[in-house]
Amino acid sequence: MAHLSIRPGASHNPTTGPLDMRTPARCKEKKYAYDKLPTTSVVIAFYNEAWSTLLRTVYSVLETSPDMLLEEVILVDDYSDREHLKERLANELSGLPKVRLIRANKREGLVRARLLGASAAKGEVLTFLDCHCECHEGWLEPLLERIHEEESAVVCPVIDVIDWNTFEYLGNAGEPQIGGFDWRLVFTWHVVPERERTRMRSPIDVIRSPTMAGGLFAVSKKYFEYLGSYDTGMEVWGGENLEFSFRIWQCGGTLETHPCSHVGHVFPKQAPYSRNKALANSVRAAEVWMDEFKELYYHRNPHARLEPFGDVTERKQLRAKLQCKDFRWFLENVYPELHVPEDRPGFFGMLQNKGLRDYCFDYNPPNENQIVGHQVLLYHCHGMGQNQFFEYTSRNEIRYNTHQPEACIAVDAGMDILIMQLCQETAPENQKFILREDGSLFHVQSNKCVQAEKKAFSDSFIPFLRLCTNSEHQKWFFKEHM
Repeated sequence: MAHLSIRPGASHNPTTGPLDMRTPARCKEKKYAYDKLPTTSVVIAFYNEAWSTLLRTVYSVLETSPDMLLEEVILVDDYSDREHLKERLANELSGLPKVRLIRANKREGLVRARLLGASAAKGEVLTFLDCHCECHEGWLEPLLERIHEEESAVVCPVIDVIDWNTFEYLGNAGEPQIGGFDWRLVFTWHVVPERERTRMRSPIDVIRSPTMAGGLFAVSKKYFEYLGSYDTGMEVWGGENLEFSFRIWQCGGTLETHPCSHVGHVFPKQAPYSRNKALANSVRAAEVWMDEFKELYYHRNPHARLEPFGDVTERKQLRAKLQCKDFRWFLENVYPELHVPEDRPGFFGMLQNKGLRDYCFDYNPPNENQIVGHQVLLYHCHGMGQNQFFEYTSRNEIRYNTHQPEACIAVDAGMDILIMQLCQETAPENQKFILREDGSLFHVQSNKCVQAEKKAFSDSFIPFLRLCTNSEHQKWFFKEHM
């Protein structure tokens, strides 16, 4: 299959070696009916992007995409102010076949910038890419073939990692993963669950995913418009990926990752786009799609209730028009692996000490990839949820479930400090606590109570296990708000 012949000049940051080892062997054996596959417009929005990464993205699309399938590459400049993205960029692109440059008249943000490109697109399929990618040989055909088979499928490539410092193509760490989210409405990655492995007929079947990261995906242009494209009330970026994921599933489509399609992605240390509107975007998603489950989000993000999020009347009307399913259906059928908190009244929020009235349980792991193994502390109550949000369950667990995977407070044998361990399907004895009527927090296995104490040689306070007394420092209560 013919590809465009491109001779990059010195301005092109070339690929860093052969990439044909990234896909499963059976992918290379696939044969495509090229004359039946739809054409695509590749839409790349950017704002103040580095020259090398932007050009590397463009050239890699041109060099790896079959000519007959690539309708065009549309670059959308979201009102960049860096000098190299003005006349120099226009001159560089003017000699490239099938490349169009659209410039916004004002800052639109990623969502509306992408829509500028989508509205100008001539291809049958819209393929959205971030502006710091490198496409793998054979990345495009699997996406287009799947959409040809099922127009309501929205398909993502496997996202491989390109090192930010060296630009070395590192590939994917093991097998593809699915997208999820936690109850803060933060996107998360997870291993493919057993139920999905059972559904797949072969290792190169598409993998159904509850959510997507949002930067890289292909969708039929007609289906994208039918679904209501992007929510134009969302500003800049952040949250739009979860909103679109919910909408795809709840309104009758499927969201998939194709193991035969690989695209490398540079994860910048600092994104050009600010995320200062991400909270409002997440609130819009919760208000339109999550029904009563939005309360689980608000409990963990109390400040979100006060966030102005604009008018969502039109988006709710779209949901009604498309006869979309409710969020309970999504949780039960698309993402049954996600634990749904009970949030029983009086048993969630800040866990505050009666003797030290201004001190609450606090858990702040060093990073989100190391959620367990660290000690629970006491800190001034702040009322912001997040690291001070805990839930006492009907199974006698104290869950820290703002993050995924969920962690439970535990005490190792012979120890008197509280640490975090992964929650289990059946709660082990060292994770069981009884919040008694007198407010004491009783650890079942040790037969002791949790007491607030000042840490030795320090001004900080720590919860310890001690013999039960009637001390106010052993009395605790949940408080939802400050």
